Amino acid sequence: MTEPNELKVEALLDIINSSARKAIAEYKNTEHGVPSVDAGTFHPLDFATDTLALRKAIRLLEGAGEQLNTILAPSQNTVYNLVNNHTSACIDVVMQSRIADVLDQHPEGLSLDVLADAVNLDKTKIARVLRVLTLKGCFKEARRELPQYAAVLYETMVDQEFARSDKVDKAPRIFTLRNEGKKDSFWEMDDEARDVFQKAMMGYSEILSCSTVLRYYPWDNVSSVVDVGSGTGAMSIPLAKMFPHLRITNQELPETLKLSRNTWEKNAPEVLLDGRIEFVPLNFLEELPVAGKDIYYLRSIIRN
Repeated sequence: MTEPNELKVEALLDIINSSARKAIAEYKNTEHGVPSVDAGTFHPLDFATDTLALRKAIRLLEGAGEQLNTILAPSQNTVYNLVNNHTSACIDVVMQSRIADVLDQHPEGLSLDVLADAVNLDKTKIARVLRVLTLKGCFKEARRELPQYAAVLYETMVDQEFARSDKVDKAPRIFTLRNEGKKDSFWEMDDEARDVFQKAMMGYSEILSCSTVLRYYPWDNVSSVVDVGSGTGAMSIPLAKMFPHLRITNQELPETLKLSRNTWEKNAPEVLLDGRIEFVPLNFLEELPVAGKDIYYLRSIIRN
Protein backbone atom coordinates (compact mmCIF):
# COMPACT_ATOMS: atom_id res chain seq x y z
CA MET A 1 0.00 0.00 0.00
CA THR A 2 1.39 3.39 -1.00
CA GLU A 3 1.98 5.83 1.86
CA PRO A 4 -0.09 9.06 1.92
CA ASN A 5 3.02 11.25 1.63
CA GLU A 6 4.22 9.29 -1.38
CA LEU A 7 0.82 9.77 -2.98
CA LYS A 8 1.22 13.54 -2.55
CA VAL A 9 4.60 13.41 -4.27
CA GLU A 10 3.17 11.37 -7.14
CA ALA A 11 0.32 13.86 -7.49
CA LEU A 12 2.77 16.74 -7.69
CA LEU A 13 4.81 14.89 -10.30
CA ASP A 14 1.64 14.43 -12.37
CA ILE A 15 0.91 18.17 -12.09
CA ILE A 16 4.46 19.05 -13.14
CA ASN A 17 4.38 16.68 -16.09
CA SER A 18 0.94 17.71 -17.33
CA SER A 19 1.61 21.43 -16.84
CA ALA A 20 4.93 21.24 -18.69
CA ARG A 21 3.27 19.46 -21.60
CA LYS A 22 0.48 22.06 -21.71
CA ALA A 23 3.10 24.81 -21.83
CA ILE A 24 4.97 23.00 -24.62
CA ALA A 25 1.73 22.66 -26.58
CA GLU A 26 1.03 26.39 -26.25
CA TYR A 27 4.49 27.24 -27.59
CA LYS A 28 4.11 24.79 -30.48
CA ASN A 29 0.84 26.44 -31.46
CA THR A 30 2.80 29.58 -32.33
CA GLU A 31 4.92 27.63 -34.86
CA HIS A 32 7.99 29.08 -33.13
CA GLY A 33 8.52 26.16 -30.76
CA VAL A 34 9.75 26.10 -27.17
CA PRO A 35 12.06 29.03 -26.30
CA SER A 36 15.72 28.49 -25.48
CA VAL A 37 17.23 29.55 -22.17
CA ASP A 38 20.09 31.09 -24.20
CA ALA A 39 17.82 33.00 -26.59
CA GLY A 40 18.87 36.58 -27.16
CA THR A 41 15.50 37.65 -28.56
CA PHE A 42 11.93 37.62 -27.29
CA HIS A 43 9.54 34.78 -28.10
CA PRO A 44 6.25 35.85 -29.73
CA LEU A 45 4.32 34.66 -26.67
CA ASP A 46 6.32 36.98 -24.38
CA PHE A 47 4.18 39.93 -25.46
CA ALA A 48 0.99 38.12 -26.46
CA THR A 49 -2.17 39.09 -24.58
CA ASP A 50 -4.08 35.83 -25.12
CA THR A 51 -1.82 33.50 -23.14
CA LEU A 52 -4.16 32.49 -20.32
CA ALA A 53 -3.60 28.76 -20.90
CA LEU A 54 0.18 29.20 -20.83
CA ARG A 55 0.04 31.35 -17.69
CA LYS A 56 -2.11 28.77 -15.90
CA ALA A 57 0.29 25.99 -16.87
CA ILE A 58 3.32 27.94 -15.66
CA ARG A 59 1.60 28.88 -12.41
CA LEU A 60 0.85 25.22 -11.68
CA LEU A 61 4.36 24.21 -12.73
CA GLU A 62 6.00 26.73 -10.41
CA GLY A 63 3.75 25.94 -7.46
CA ALA A 64 4.05 22.17 -7.77
CA GLY A 65 7.80 22.35 -8.27
CA GLU A 66 8.22 24.53 -5.19
CA GLN A 67 6.09 22.22 -3.07
CA LEU A 68 7.87 19.13 -4.36
CA ASN A 69 11.25 20.59 -3.42
CA THR A 70 9.94 21.47 0.03
CA ILE A 71 8.66 17.95 0.65
CA LEU A 72 11.67 16.01 -0.62
CA ALA A 73 14.53 18.26 0.49
CA PRO A 74 15.71 18.22 4.12
CA SER A 75 14.03 21.03 6.03
CA GLN A 76 17.35 22.76 6.73
CA ASN A 77 17.98 22.94 2.97
CA THR A 78 14.66 24.68 2.47
CA VAL A 79 15.45 27.24 5.17
CA TYR A 80 18.97 27.76 3.81
CA ASN A 81 17.69 28.40 0.28
CA LEU A 82 15.10 30.88 1.57
CA VAL A 83 17.64 32.82 3.60
CA ASN A 84 20.41 32.72 1.00
CA ASN A 85 18.47 33.85 -2.05
CA HIS A 86 21.09 36.03 -3.71
CA THR A 87 19.18 36.69 -6.93
CA SER A 88 17.47 39.89 -5.80
CA ALA A 89 20.76 41.38 -4.57
CA CYS A 90 22.40 40.60 -7.91
CA ILE A 91 19.46 42.06 -9.85
CA ASP A 92 19.83 45.22 -7.76
CA VAL A 93 23.50 45.47 -8.75
CA VAL A 94 22.68 45.09 -12.44
CA MET A 95 19.85 47.62 -12.32
CA GLN A 96 21.69 50.32 -10.41
CA SER A 97 24.88 49.98 -12.46
CA ARG A 98 22.87 49.76 -15.73
CA ILE A 99 24.82 46.74 -16.90
CA ALA A 100 21.96 45.57 -19.11
CA ASP A 101 21.81 48.99 -20.80
CA VAL A 102 25.50 48.78 -21.63
CA LEU A 103 25.20 45.24 -23.01
CA ASP A 104 22.15 46.24 -25.04
CA GLN A 105 24.43 48.48 -27.09
CA HIS A 106 26.73 45.53 -27.81
CA PRO A 107 24.70 42.53 -29.04
CA GLU A 108 27.93 40.60 -29.65
CA GLY A 109 28.76 40.90 -25.94
CA LEU A 110 31.60 42.54 -24.02
CA SER A 111 34.58 41.22 -22.14
CA LEU A 112 34.51 41.62 -18.39
CA ASP A 113 37.35 44.14 -18.55
CA VAL A 114 35.46 46.43 -20.92
CA LEU A 115 32.15 45.98 -19.07
CA ALA A 116 33.76 46.72 -15.71
CA ASP A 117 35.28 49.92 -17.07
CA ALA A 118 31.97 50.95 -18.64
CA VAL A 119 30.05 50.73 -15.36
CA ASN A 120 33.02 51.61 -13.13
CA LEU A 121 32.82 48.50 -10.96
CA ASP A 122 35.27 45.81 -9.97
CA LYS A 123 35.73 43.13 -12.67
CA THR A 124 35.86 40.16 -10.31
CA LYS A 125 32.74 41.17 -8.43
CA ILE A 126 30.82 41.82 -11.63
CA ALA A 127 31.77 38.33 -12.80
CA ARG A 128 30.29 36.82 -9.64
CA VAL A 129 27.04 38.73 -9.98
CA LEU A 130 26.62 37.92 -13.67
CA ARG A 131 27.38 34.24 -13.11
CA VAL A 132 24.49 34.01 -10.65
CA LEU A 133 22.13 35.68 -13.09
CA THR A 134 23.41 33.64 -16.02
CA LEU A 135 22.31 30.51 -14.17
CA LYS A 136 18.85 32.10 -13.97
CA GLY A 137 18.78 32.79 -17.70
CA CYS A 138 19.05 36.59 -17.34
CA PHE A 139 22.34 36.75 -19.25
CA LYS A 140 24.26 34.53 -21.63
CA GLU A 141 27.94 33.84 -21.06
CA ALA A 142 29.73 33.91 -24.40
CA ARG A 143 33.08 32.83 -22.99
CA ARG A 144 34.00 31.73 -19.48
CA GLU A 145 36.49 34.14 -17.96
CA LEU A 146 36.16 33.80 -14.20
CA PRO A 147 34.68 30.58 -12.75
CA GLN A 148 33.56 32.18 -9.50
CA TYR A 149 30.19 32.37 -7.82
CA ALA A 150 28.94 34.67 -5.11
CA ALA A 151 26.43 37.42 -4.60
CA VAL A 152 27.51 40.86 -3.45
CA LEU A 153 25.54 43.92 -2.46
CA TYR A 154 25.63 46.89 -4.75
CA GLU A 155 26.57 49.20 -1.90
CA THR A 156 29.85 47.37 -1.31
CA MET A 157 30.71 47.61 -4.99
CA VAL A 158 30.51 51.39 -5.10
CA ASP A 159 31.74 52.22 -1.61
CA GLN A 160 35.18 53.82 -1.90
CA GLU A 161 36.59 51.80 0.99
CA PHE A 162 35.20 48.40 0.00
CA ALA A 163 34.68 48.44 -3.78
CA ARG A 164 38.20 47.59 -5.00
CA SER A 165 39.44 45.70 -1.97
CA ASP A 166 39.99 41.95 -1.63
CA LYS A 167 40.95 42.20 2.04
CA VAL A 168 39.13 39.99 4.52
CA ASP A 169 38.10 42.97 6.62
CA LYS A 170 36.54 44.60 3.54
CA ALA A 171 34.14 41.76 2.73
CA PRO A 172 30.41 42.49 2.12
CA ARG A 173 29.55 40.85 5.46
CA ILE A 174 31.81 43.29 7.30
CA PHE A 175 30.21 46.16 5.39
CA THR A 176 26.78 45.01 6.56
CA LEU A 177 27.90 44.65 10.17
CA ARG A 178 29.39 48.13 10.10
CA ASN A 179 26.12 49.56 8.84
CA GLU A 180 24.37 47.74 11.69
CA GLY A 181 26.58 49.59 14.15
CA LYS A 182 29.10 46.82 14.94
CA LYS A 183 32.49 48.54 15.03
CA ASP A 184 34.58 45.76 16.56
CA SER A 185 36.25 43.00 14.60
CA PHE A 186 33.91 40.37 13.24
CA TRP A 187 35.81 37.77 15.29
CA GLU A 188 35.65 39.60 18.62
CA MET A 189 32.97 37.67 20.52
CA ASP A 190 32.00 37.02 24.10
CA ASP A 191 31.42 33.48 25.33
CA GLU A 192 27.72 33.49 24.51
CA ALA A 193 28.24 34.79 20.96
CA ARG A 194 31.05 32.29 20.43
CA ASP A 195 28.79 29.39 21.40
CA VAL A 196 26.06 30.62 19.07
CA PHE A 197 28.57 31.02 16.24
CA GLN A 198 29.95 27.51 16.70
CA LYS A 199 26.45 25.99 16.73
CA ALA A 200 25.61 27.97 13.60
CA MET A 201 28.71 26.70 11.81
CA MET A 202 27.93 23.11 12.81
CA GLY A 203 24.39 23.52 11.54
CA TYR A 204 25.64 25.11 8.32
CA SER A 205 27.94 22.14 7.78
CA GLU A 206 25.02 19.76 8.19
CA ILE A 207 22.91 21.75 5.73
CA LEU A 208 25.68 21.38 3.15
CA SER A 209 26.02 17.67 4.00
CA CYS A 210 29.66 18.21 4.94
CA SER A 211 29.49 15.46 7.53
CA THR A 212 29.16 12.95 4.69
CA VAL A 213 32.92 13.02 4.19
CA LEU A 214 33.36 11.98 7.83
CA ARG A 215 31.53 8.74 7.22
CA TYR A 216 32.52 7.78 3.71
CA TYR A 217 36.17 8.77 3.33
CA PRO A 218 38.68 6.06 4.44
CA TRP A 219 40.17 8.08 7.31
CA ASP A 220 41.62 4.93 8.84
CA ASN A 221 44.13 4.87 5.98
CA VAL A 222 45.65 8.29 6.73
CA SER A 223 47.38 9.78 9.74
CA SER A 224 47.48 13.57 9.16
CA VAL A 225 44.95 16.13 7.94
CA VAL A 226 45.14 19.85 7.20
CA ASP A 227 41.85 21.74 7.38
CA VAL A 228 42.51 24.76 5.16
CA GLY A 229 40.21 27.62 6.10
CA SER A 230 39.17 25.66 9.17
CA GLY A 231 37.05 28.35 10.80
CA THR A 232 36.35 27.43 14.40
CA GLY A 233 36.51 23.70 13.75
CA ALA A 234 33.08 22.76 12.41
CA MET A 235 34.72 20.01 10.37
CA SER A 236 37.87 19.20 12.33
CA ILE A 237 36.29 18.86 15.80
CA PRO A 238 33.95 15.98 14.84
CA LEU A 239 36.75 14.51 12.70
CA ALA A 240 39.13 14.47 15.67
CA LYS A 241 36.50 12.86 17.90
CA MET A 242 35.55 10.16 15.40
CA PHE A 243 39.15 9.26 14.47
CA PRO A 244 41.43 9.70 17.49
CA HIS A 245 44.48 8.46 15.58
CA LEU A 246 44.51 11.53 13.32
CA ARG A 247 46.84 14.46 13.82
CA ILE A 248 45.06 17.58 12.61
CA THR A 249 46.36 20.97 11.53
CA ASN A 250 43.89 23.85 11.45
CA GLN A 251 44.95 26.72 9.20
CA GLU A 252 43.10 30.02 9.27
CA LEU A 253 43.61 33.74 9.71
CA PRO A 254 45.19 34.62 13.08
CA GLU A 255 42.06 36.30 14.47
CA THR A 256 39.99 33.24 13.56
CA LEU A 257 42.47 30.84 15.15
CA LYS A 258 42.21 32.76 18.40
CA LEU A 259 38.48 32.19 18.41
CA SER A 260 39.03 28.60 17.31
CA ARG A 261 41.25 27.76 20.28
CA ASN A 262 38.51 28.86 22.67
CA THR A 263 36.01 26.68 20.83
CA TRP A 264 38.28 23.62 21.01
CA GLU A 265 38.88 24.18 24.72
CA LYS A 266 35.15 23.92 25.33
CA ASN A 267 34.12 21.29 22.77
CA ALA A 268 37.17 19.04 22.43
CA PRO A 269 39.56 19.60 25.35
CA GLU A 270 40.77 16.00 25.22
CA VAL A 271 42.17 16.56 21.72
CA LEU A 272 44.13 19.57 22.96
CA LEU A 273 45.48 17.59 25.92
CA ASP A 274 46.58 14.77 23.61
CA GLY A 275 48.40 17.24 21.36
CA ARG A 276 46.56 15.96 18.28
CA ILE A 277 45.64 19.43 17.02
CA GLU A 278 47.84 22.35 16.02
CA PHE A 279 46.84 25.83 14.91
CA VAL A 280 48.89 27.43 12.15
CA PRO A 281 48.08 30.92 10.81
CA LEU A 282 47.48 31.12 7.06
CA ASN A 283 46.21 33.57 4.47
CA PHE A 284 45.60 31.11 1.66
CA LEU A 285 45.37 33.93 -0.88
CA GLU A 286 49.04 34.70 -0.22
CA GLU A 287 50.58 31.57 1.29
CA LEU A 288 50.68 27.81 0.84
CA PRO A 289 49.39 25.39 3.50
CA VAL A 290 51.88 23.41 5.59
CA ALA A 291 53.61 20.72 3.56
CA GLY A 292 53.97 16.99 4.01
CA LYS A 293 50.50 16.02 5.26
CA ASP A 294 48.32 13.19 3.96
CA ILE A 295 45.06 15.04 3.35
CA TYR A 296 44.23 18.69 2.64
CA TYR A 297 40.57 19.53 3.21
CA LEU A 298 39.05 22.65 1.62
CA ARG A 299 35.40 23.64 1.76
CA SER A 300 33.55 26.87 0.99
CA ILE A 301 36.76 28.79 0.41
CA ILE A 302 37.86 27.90 -3.13
CA ARG A 303 35.33 30.42 -4.50
CA ASN A 304 37.41 33.19 -2.92
